[in-house]
Amino acid sequence: MASKTVAINDLVPGISAYESLAGRDLCSISDFSPTEVAAVMELAHALKAHPERYRWALDAKQMVMFFEKASLRTRLTFETAINSLGGSAIFVDQTQSPLGERESLADIARNLERWVSIIVLRTYAHETITEMAQYASVPVINALSDLEHPCQAMADFLTLEQRFGSVRGLKFTYVGDGNNVCHSLMLMAAQLGAHCTIGTPKNYAPKADVVAQARAIANVTGSDITLVSDPVAAVTDADAVYTDVCTSMGFEHEATKRAPIFKPYQVNETLMSHAAPHAVFMHCLPAHRNAEVTDAVLDGPQSAVFDQAENRMHAQKALLLLLLGGAKAGLRAQG
Repeated sequence: MASKTVAINDLVPGISAYESLAGRDLCSISDFSPTEVAAVMELAHALKAHPERYRWALDAKQMVMFFEKASLRTRLTFETAINSLGGSAIFVDQTQSPLGERESLADIARNLERWVSIIVLRTYAHETITEMAQYASVPVINALSDLEHPCQAMADFLTLEQRFGSVRGLKFTYVGDGNNVCHSLMLMAAQLGAHCTIGTPKNYAPKADVVAQARAIANVTGSDITLVSDPVAAVTDADAVYTDVCTSMGFEHEATKRAPIFKPYQVNETLMSHAAPHAVFMHCLPAHRNAEVTDAVLDGPQSAVFDQAENRMHAQKALLLLLLGGAKAGLRAQG
């Protein structure tokens, strides 16, 4: 089956971003154009402000979620998102056996498309998501893979827009491991025109091909993508400082090795003092308290971590509406 993704240049002039996203997949932030990413943000703001206008927009729509990794925020925010839009969620626990082990992904996809409206995957291998998207005729959403975490990045930049208004020209800094969250944040910053600095230890930088993707988008939107190894240089004058765990799921065996390498990248009050006075602190959670971030910062007045967690639901509601073609229902309700 042909891929459902649409290249930026393939969009027909005059068709709105709301219409262009119907039926599409979200495997990577780079699957969308800057205009389409902005449309997701716009709708998420509207949903948060007026959820009642979209109460039955996805009436009778079914969402299935296959999760190979444990989850709190991702599972509950997706379930509450579709339930509040009139649809329903089905959860399948795959933590004991990866997708594709018992039955081919192609066969799974061809079954699912007969029963459900949309597929949400939280997996180890990114290829599991792209292969499901290749074979399923219904939209597929990446709810986390070893390469990206696009839904998290959308919620994070929704949070920044609520704090700062437009994020165009915003100085966004990520310090820590150049992991899946880092990849999606870098791409998201580029899509929205924010200047992004990534501070990582020498051998833990983000993947070169993702950096190249982000810089290609940044060339269009006017943002900058900068990689450094000095954490102080990374956060200096930043409007937002973001970190994540130093040892992601699947790399637990490296925890002892990584601890001393990442110690200088801990976000504490001293490191935050180099950021702009109005800077916000961000973390995707769960956090290893007093490891990559101290309690004083995580629980302090600059922290936006629980706003980020809440905004997972609003950003994902927008995604579900757009990919399932339900956004116009809310627009009609306004008018």
